[in-house]
Amino acid sequence: MSKKAKKRLIIAIILLVLALLSAWGFTMRTVRYDVKSPKLQSGMRIVFISDLHNCFYGGTDQSGIIDEVRKADPDIVIFGGDVVDAWGGTKHALTLMKALSAEYPCFYSPGNHEEMRKDTEEFYDQVRDICPLLMGDFSETVVNGEKVRIYGAEDSVAWGKHKTQLEECFDTLDGSFYNILVAHQPEQIDAYLGEGLNNKDNFDLILSGHAHGGQWRIPKLLDQGLYAPDQGIFPDYTQGMYEYNGTVHIISVGLARPLRMIFIPRIFNRPELSVIDINR
Repeated sequence: MSKKAKKRLIIAIILLVLALLSAWGFTMRTVRYDVKSPKLQSGMRIVFISDLHNCFYGGTDQSGIIDEVRKADPDIVIFGGDVVDAWGGTKHALTLMKALSAEYPCFYSPGNHEEMRKDTEEFYDQVRDICPLLMGDFSETVVNGEKVRIYGAEDSVAWGKHKTQLEECFDTLDGSFYNILVAHQPEQIDAYLGEGLNNKDNFDLILSGHAHGGQWRIPKLLDQGLYAPDQGIFPDYTQGMYEYNGTVHIISVGLARPLRMIFIPRIFNRPELSVIDINR
């Protein structure tokens, strides 16, 4: 084989590998987390859907996600931030939210992309007709006989606004409930843990997204990925479960996939539907 033919073959193999990695990055997987808490005698299962960015799975009816949620059989479904992009449509996100809210108690707290839209309030009005929209407040529910509160602190471009909402959440925190905070940006974990606030209670569970798993991951070398928004190169908080003195923090890599995210494919970082089991 000539040198020219070998060079072409090598280039073709490299392109094929990149294409396969990119295609693999389109396929959703279900990731399960096991959380222990002395507060819940009967247990609870949550499906957490983060960073959808108006993508769809299994067709525009969202059957790919809906079928996986049904298999998981959750007690509640929580939508985290960036269910839509800062631009473009909202149809696929609303289709999923409507379908799941017809079968499960659903709750939603927005992220930075919702806040950057020109039709933010119009979108929020549509969501309010579907499920509770949590922005500095909480929704109270009973799951398997247990008292649960789901709080949401909007991820705002203006940090001061975000901090005010987080403070409002802490102001109404009641330790007799199992308390969940949906707060989009994982790198702000110190604030979510109440740093600088005179609080006697902390949240039992914090759910975040935003970082997209670091986009490009290499197992055992770049476990948190190469780059994440607001964290930069070699980020620290992009995926997984962490525990801080009784508070569990779960970061989903989210469901956004190319070509939604600025044409950047995921590598070793498949989109994630998060299933969280909380037991005594």
